[in-house]
Amino acid sequence: MTDSSPPPSGRDSLTDDLLWRGLIQDSTGLDELRELLDGGAAATYYVGFDPTAASLHVGNLMQVLMARRLQLAGHRPLLLVGGATGQIGDPKESAERSLNPPEVIAGWVERIREQLAPFVSYTGDNAAQLVNNLDWTGQMSIVEFLRDVGKHFPVNKMLAREVVRARLETGISFTEFSYQLLQANDFFELHRRHGCQLQFGGSDQWGNITAGVDYVRRRGAGPVQAFTTPLVTKSDGTKFGKSEGGAVWLDPTMTSPYAFYQFWLNVEDQEVDRYLRYFSFRTRDELEELAKATAERPAARLAQRALAEELTTLVHGADETRQAIAASQALFGRGSLDELAPETLRAALTEAGLVRLTGELPDVAGLLRDSGLVSGLKEARRVIAEGGAYVNNNRVTEVDARVSPADLLHGQYLVLRRGKRSFAGVELGE
Repeated sequence: MTDSSPPPSGRDSLTDDLLWRGLIQDSTGLDELRELLDGGAAATYYVGFDPTAASLHVGNLMQVLMARRLQLAGHRPLLLVGGATGQIGDPKESAERSLNPPEVIAGWVERIREQLAPFVSYTGDNAAQLVNNLDWTGQMSIVEFLRDVGKHFPVNKMLAREVVRARLETGISFTEFSYQLLQANDFFELHRRHGCQLQFGGSDQWGNITAGVDYVRRRGAGPVQAFTTPLVTKSDGTKFGKSEGGAVWLDPTMTSPYAFYQFWLNVEDQEVDRYLRYFSFRTRDELEELAKATAERPAARLAQRALAEELTTLVHGADETRQAIAASQALFGRGSLDELAPETLRAALTEAGLVRLTGELPDVAGLLRDSGLVSGLKEARRVIAEGGAYVNNNRVTEVDARVSPADLLHGQYLVLRRGKRSFAGVELGE
């Protein structure tokens, strides 16, 4: 595990802490869940991730960090990557999913397994285990599937599922219609093979999850329990996820650590307390103290900074977090640009707007225009004359000033700034 996070505040049990944080939306029974989580014995639980892209995204963080919470409390995680279910696709309300080639999905399975690894521990009495549902589903014939699994699922119940009802008029394939059976069978197989007693997932999975609970019971096994977490939504009501556009990925090659840090730093004030409860491993007392300090000094954005630092450290590590913080400060003149790694500098400038130029560099006025910080040369010269133009955090006061190759950071970048908060980047190419 990447670091040792504190347990929940001593005044709360694990279940109480999860309820206070708003992390339990639906459950098969709070009393039974409390007995399982707070009864003193280690419970085995599972959460699944379908490989529908090359990386997990911030919409998956709720489940990733819930797995971590339960393990820190002494329970044993099974992290399932859906090599089988990922080839089928959970039905969406909007339209049929596009099926990806099996070899692509296999590659994504391995990438996601690697991404999950740092969040849990694979040693100790409650060591985590990575599992792939292709291991048991891939061996099952269609006759076995229909006889041993399908006969336990009343079609009228399957048709009553909200997402299925929404698709009945536009059409839903038998492939997607059968997804619920595959996920339910996962719970049974994990219960049979590993003694799994608990499944959790996002609230949009409640129908699939309860189908699994019921299927385990119908097979004469159990008892098993389940709960869901709320869907994490932005201020406009849309959920975090790749299908909503503008996805923030956990893979640093798809979303840079700097961009990841900025995403959380820019969380709106009305959302930050909720996100801290959902994602932070600070105790209840610590979060309440942070909320109080933030209310007293709202301009300092203490809560956003705490959230961004903690999550970037969890996902990308302490070194990348330090670089992201240093870049945030340096770009606005509060730190040294020379100390930033080229990857971090480029990522930060890409977020702001990075212009690639070839050949001889224009004068500073031309750079301001080309970067979009001003609308034209006349405005650029006025900004320079008024003392509002900066190159690499150095104020430029001569309207015909030029930069030299020696000014290029890492031999290829310039940081341009207009005033205190508007900046852009230039990359010199061949």
